[in-house]
Amino acid sequence: MRIISGKHKGRRLVAPKNLPVRPTTDMCKEALFNVLNNYFNFHGLKVLDLFAGTGSISYEFASRGSGAITSVDGDMGCVNFIKKTATDLDLNITAVKSDVFSFVENSKATFDIIFADPPYEMSQEDFERLVQLIFEKELLDEEGMLIVEHSKYTKLEHLTNFSFAKIYGGSVFSFYEFESDDEEDYEDDEE
Repeated sequence: MRIISGKHKGRRLVAPKNLPVRPTTDMCKEALFNVLNNYFNFHGLKVLDLFAGTGSISYEFASRGSGAITSVDGDMGCVNFIKKTATDLDLNITAVKSDVFSFVENSKATFDIIFADPPYEMSQEDFERLVQLIFEKELLDEEGMLIVEHSKYTKLEHLTNFSFAKIYGGSVFSFYEFESDDEEDYEDDEE
């Protein structure tokens, strides 16, 4: 895994092999941040990274100058790796070991960007519940954006606040914003 841009651009990180993760590919990560560059100046953004895994997305935000980043994962090995990497690279990341649904249910903070990368095999119902819960609990700032990474077999465009989706091979990023009146917009960037 490598950091694509920012002050740690090109830095390679090697996560322990025994972590239960499916990291976002470098190609997908680069495409995601190309989209986000059109919407945000990263400096000072408050970011929540759910199902953080190795922390790859968190490091990318931190390297680009985001403010406080909270990385949540249920696996202690992942949380320890994120903590160690954040310390080694002097990144403003707080790693939290928690069930993601419990964290969302109980958090009082708001964030500019929330990124969620649940296991692709998570049920359709749980994907839907996650998106709905984030909006119900008002975790997203009014000008913020929620991005959910999922497989092309999971369909989330029918949910309230859906804005658009980007498809990269078998992976999809679904984007959610407040007051989205846009027509549903699916773009396949791999063809």
